Amino acid sequence: MAQKRVVVLPGDDEAPRTVFAALEVIGALKVEIDFVEFPVGEKWVRGETDKAARAAIDASDSTLFGSTSGKTTAINYLRWGRQTYANVRPCRYLKGFRSPLARPEGIDYVIVRENLEDLYLGLEGPLEALAPLHLHSRILRADLDTSERGKFAIKVITERKTRQVARFAFELARKRKTQGHPGKVTCTSKYNMLRESDGLFRQLVEETAASYPEIAYEQFIVDDFARRIVQSPHALDVVVMPNLYGDILSDAAAGTIGGLGLAPSGCYGDDYAYFESVHGTAPDILGQGIINPTATMLSAVMMLDYLGFTAESRRFDQAIRRVYAEGGAALTIDQGGRAGTAEFTRAVIANL
Repeated sequence: MAQKRVVVLPGDDEAPRTVFAALEVIGALKVEIDFVEFPVGEKWVRGETDKAARAAIDASDSTLFGSTSGKTTAINYLRWGRQTYANVRPCRYLKGFRSPLARPEGIDYVIVRENLEDLYLGLEGPLEALAPLHLHSRILRADLDTSERGKFAIKVITERKTRQVARFAFELARKRKTQGHPGKVTCTSKYNMLRESDGLFRQLVEETAASYPEIAYEQFIVDDFARRIVQSPHALDVVVMPNLYGDILSDAAAGTIGGLGLAPSGCYGDDYAYFESVHGTAPDILGQGIINPTATMLSAVMMLDYLGFTAESRRFDQAIRRVYAEGGAALTIDQGGRAGTAEFTRAVIANL
């Protein structure tokens, strides 16, 4: 296999420590990857570093990204510049995870979050700016009162992007079915209240389902679905939802298996993908060396698989499994152990 090129954006605050831990394991695997590493967010120079990062991303096969609190700004280019429309967030329980559930064994599903639109376009402003539109509320059966002091936010759901992420979800379910999973897609949104926007999302996913007769399909209103990820998560396989719900509910899903330190993700487009943990930059434990790198390591596992390093990806994943299965002091503090980030990383490398 030809050598791959991967951009490394370590991120801000304590996030870089998890990225460097993942890179240490990849180094031990001796994977043929040329890493192009950028500075941590505190050393990021807006404009200058942004331009260099965009050029490097365009010349690379993938990016491993740490979390940002706003200092590392290349995330916008990775997302909208490269049109990575499907944010894949696995929720998989491994033996040894410190789950609050009585029976978490067997939880293994994937949230596919639409990644480019919904409320995340940042279309907000003063309520009075809507006055010329004379908007009529279906609920109130009256025009919107724009005389109140307040703000608005616009939710955008388009047909093209919804069909795009729906097809991705069904293709993923088809692939997972060959690996022994149920082969089912669940759609969720607030289609009972937001009949136009979330209703369109549900309609288009439902239409896509007709092209995949071998994949089971179901749909739930989002508040009902929130209950299901706690009460019956074992019944889920692939779940597709709009941007905002996916962001919120994937954090809740992580809580059911043991926390955000265990939650990886990958953002996929038609010709590019980047990988990052679901958690934030953890400024509250900055410099303490105790951040759990599992989420970033599992994101790196996903990246290796995407790049075609299937065997190395499997070895990395299995090594993490072994460390958790053995338990004890080698686990990080949040998972009931006594290890810092460095000690946990050494344990993973020892189990490759």
